[in-house]
Amino acid sequence: MTSFAGLVVFQSLFSHIGLKQHLSVCFRHLAVSPIYGHGVIVMLLIVHLLLGYRRLQDMRYYQGDPMVCHLLGLERLPDVATVSRTLAGMDSQGVNKLRRLSRHRVLDQIGDMGFARITLDFDGSVLSTGRFAEGTAVGFNKKKKGQRSYYPLFCTVAQTGQVRDVWHRPGNVHDANGAKAFILACIREIKAILPHCVIEARMDSAFSVMTLSVCWTPKAWNSLSVFRLNALPSSRQ
Repeated sequence: MTSFAGLVVFQSLFSHIGLKQHLSVCFRHLAVSPIYGHGVIVMLLIVHLLLGYRRLQDMRYYQGDPMVCHLLGLERLPDVATVSRTLAGMDSQGVNKLRRLSRHRVLDQIGDMGFARITLDFDGSVLSTGRFAEGTAVGFNKKKKGQRSYYPLFCTVAQTGQVRDVWHRPGNVHDANGAKAFILACIREIKAILPHCVIEARMDSAFSVMTLSVCWTPKAWNSLSVFRLNALPSSRQ
């Protein structure tokens, strides 16, 4: 018996796109355990999020579930300590390959759809943590002041709701920190697969349009629109 029978839908999808094989390729250069490879652990984390869990300790809620084991191709799921050790053994090369895989999956689908106009939303999001995790810092945190956090910059495709790419940053940076290169890279990759597509870039007032404009030729700006979204006035004013 299983409480997660709905995973059968994702089992067909993962098999169709060869997700497990692609993830394994990302970490092929690393030494792997005879039981759990880095690609399997990453796939486990994807399933973990699909089930609605966030903390690794929540794995106890589906430990030994036959549907989850079958989806991952395992007889037995790893424990939290094994997952933590495997994640700690990953390097920047593997992470960059994983990020590239995610980008290419989105680009392939966008190219197949052949959009005439694409809207890219750029926005940062505060991710709080109560631990002194690597890459965290104390910065602006409206809900949990003084708590360490990350402040990644997301690029999402409005038409499909997909996350195009993520720029990881500590929590003490300004919204526009490192944003110029990230934004222009996202736009260039879209233009490479859809050269005649009109691209709309939406971002809030923390990003400087003038900073971006110096990196683009007038010809490129003919097919690019940038919208800065300002905060709405308070209803009490």
